[in-house]
Amino acid sequence: MGKTAIVIGSGFAGMSTATHLAKLGWQVTLLEKHSTPGGRARQFCAQGFTFDMGPSWYWMPDVFERYFAQFNKKVSDYYTLERLDPSYRIHWPDSFTDIPASLDEMYTLFESLEKGAGNQLKIFLEEAKFKYDTGMQKLVYKPGQKISELIDIDVIKGVFKLDVFSNMQKHVHKFFKHPHLQYLMEFPVLFLGALAKDTPALYSLMNYADIVGGTWWPSNGMYSIVEAMHKVAIEQGVTFLMEHDVERLEVVNKKINSVFCKNGETFSADVIISGADYHHTDTKLLAPAFRNYSDAYWESRKMAPSSLLYYVGLNKKLKNVLHHQLFFDVDFETHANEIYVSKQWPANPLFYASITSVTDSTVAPQGCDNLFLLIPVAAGIANDTEERRENYFLQIVKRMEEKIGDTILDSIVYKKSFGTTDFINEYNSYKGNAYGLANVLTQTANLKPSISNKHINNLFYTGQLTIPGPGVPPSLISGEVVAKYVNKLFA
Repeated sequence: MGKTAIVIGSGFAGMSTATHLAKLGWQVTLLEKHSTPGGRARQFCAQGFTFDMGPSWYWMPDVFERYFAQFNKKVSDYYTLERLDPSYRIHWPDSFTDIPASLDEMYTLFESLEKGAGNQLKIFLEEAKFKYDTGMQKLVYKPGQKISELIDIDVIKGVFKLDVFSNMQKHVHKFFKHPHLQYLMEFPVLFLGALAKDTPALYSLMNYADIVGGTWWPSNGMYSIVEAMHKVAIEQGVTFLMEHDVERLEVVNKKINSVFCKNGETFSADVIISGADYHHTDTKLLAPAFRNYSDAYWESRKMAPSSLLYYVGLNKKLKNVLHHQLFFDVDFETHANEIYVSKQWPANPLFYASITSVTDSTVAPQGCDNLFLLIPVAAGIANDTEERRENYFLQIVKRMEEKIGDTILDSIVYKKSFGTTDFINEYNSYKGNAYGLANVLTQTANLKPSISNKHINNLFYTGQLTIPGPGVPPSLISGEVVAKYVNKLFA
C-alpha cells in the first residue's frame, strides 16, 4: 500500500492538491462538507435558472491549460472557452465605457480619453508583461518555506522592474491622468483585496492578465471548471466523500492521528492537507497547543473584503446589458475607504453585475435572464440582516435600471441573497471574508500563513489564505505547490 493522504475541502485548491498527489502515487481521500464539490465555486439551479455561486471571472487561461496539461488533458476536453468582446462595461456617473478585447482598440480607447495615453498603455503593458512572466515562472510556484526560494538571478536582476516596493496607485498615476483610466487600471487589484495605494505595483501583472490575457466564458458556467477537475481527480484515483464535515483533528506524537467527522466517521492517513479555511482549521479543528498562529496574529491580518451577493431570475431579457458590468457611478474612494479603512457598511456602494445568460442561453429559461449582483463589503462586519440586504438590493437595482434604461424589479421571478453570515456558516470563512488575505506587501509570498504546521509533522494547508493568494488561478497553483512540497518531504 502506498502513501495515504486526506484532503479536507473540495474547492479549487483542495481538488488541485488531491489530484496532484494522486498523480504522484498517493492514495487520496477527499472529505467535503457539502453534497457537491466546488466549495465557494458551487452551482445551484432554481426555477430553470442556473447560478454560479462564487467566482464569475475567467482570467489567466494559461494557468488552467497548465493544470490540465499535467494530467495529459486540455481545457477543450471538458469545456469550450469563448472570449468576451467587449470584455466588460464600466458605468460612470454620466456615461459608460466598453472595454474591447482587441489591443489596438484598447490603445485607441485610451487615446480618445487622454492624449498620449495609448502609447503610455503600450509601455505600461510591456512592464506588466515582464512582471507577469517573471511572477508566473519564478515566484508563484514556490512553497514559501525559505527566504532562499526568492533568491533567483533573474528576479534579483529585475527587482526594480518588478516594482515590489512601489504601490499600484502611484504606478498607475505615473502613466495616466484621466480619472476613468486610473480607476480602470486600479480595478483589477480589487480582486486582491486592498486599496491600490496599499498594493505593490508588482500586481500590475493583473492588468496584463485582464487586457492581454482576456476575459473568457467557459461553456455552461464557471462550474464547468469544477466538474472538469472532479473528473480528472477521479481518473487519477481520488476518492471523494461528500457530506463529510470535519470537526476535529486529533494529534498524537506530533502527528495527526485521526480525523473526526460530524457524521461519526473517523479517518487516518500519513498526511493531512486542509483546503478548508485556514483560520478555521487552526482554531476550531486543532487543540490550542497545536495552532500555527495566535488570535492576535489573525486579528492583525489585513483581510480582503467579503461580498453581499444576490442571485436573481428575471422573466424577460434585459436591454443594453453585457455579460460583466461594473457600476462605478458613485464615488470610488468613499466606498473603498468604507470597506478597507473604517470597516463600515457602505452608504452608497459600487457594485458588479453579471448576466451570464447574455452569453450562454442554457443558464436561464427561454426569453429570461439570470442576474448575479455583488456588493463588496468589509470582512468582519456585523448586522448582516435581511432588512439590510433588501435595502441594498433595492438601492443598486434602481441604479442599474436607470443606467440600462430598462426595468428589473417588476420582472423578478426568483431571488436569493448570500452575505457575510452565509460565508461563515457555509465555508467557515474567517470574518466572513470572500477573497482571503489582502495582497499587501507584508502579506506577500513568504509572509503569508505557512503551508506547513510548525507543531505537527503531517499537517499542511492550501487555499486562498496561504500562498500564492486569492483567486481561482492562484488556488490551482496553491494545490500544485503544496502537493509537490508534501511529496518531496515524504518521498
